[in-house]
Amino acid sequence: MSSSENGKSDPKKIVSVTVKVNASPQTIFDLLADPSKHGEIDGSGTIKNAQASAPQRLSLGAKFGMDMKVGVNYKITNEVVEFDEPKRIAWRHFGGHVWRYILEPVDGGTMVTEQFDWNTSKSQLTMRVMNYPAKNRVSIEKTLALLAERFAS
Repeated sequence: MSSSENGKSDPKKIVSVTVKVNASPQTIFDLLADPSKHGEIDGSGTIKNAQASAPQRLSLGAKFGMDMKVGVNYKITNEVVEFDEPKRIAWRHFGGHVWRYILEPVDGGTMVTEQFDWNTSKSQLTMRVMNYPAKNRVSIEKTLALLAERFAS
């Protein structure tokens, strides 16, 4: 269950950025639902690639491993916790926080909102002390810029 579903969501614990992308919601959703493509639009620079065991296409409850690097190489397993094609997709890992994409059709494309939702984070103190909300805002802005650039006409 996502934090927004259990009614305990604090909007101050959701980092949210929106951009217009010149592609249909389905086209963008197809990219987001393919874990092997995540590294192509990763603004954080931490995603290396999807692990071989990752599904080709995500679905609700699907688990997918990613090879990552922040200083050192590591692996992380995510679980899809929201899936409403082609409107919304979100996943989380053992830390409990959620990465979410919301897609809304508009004339000439899609408004894409990426969110880092740390309402359900298992370490709220670490989130604050390490300044992850602000750091993730920068990464989200870069990710959305890469996504928009990918579909620029």
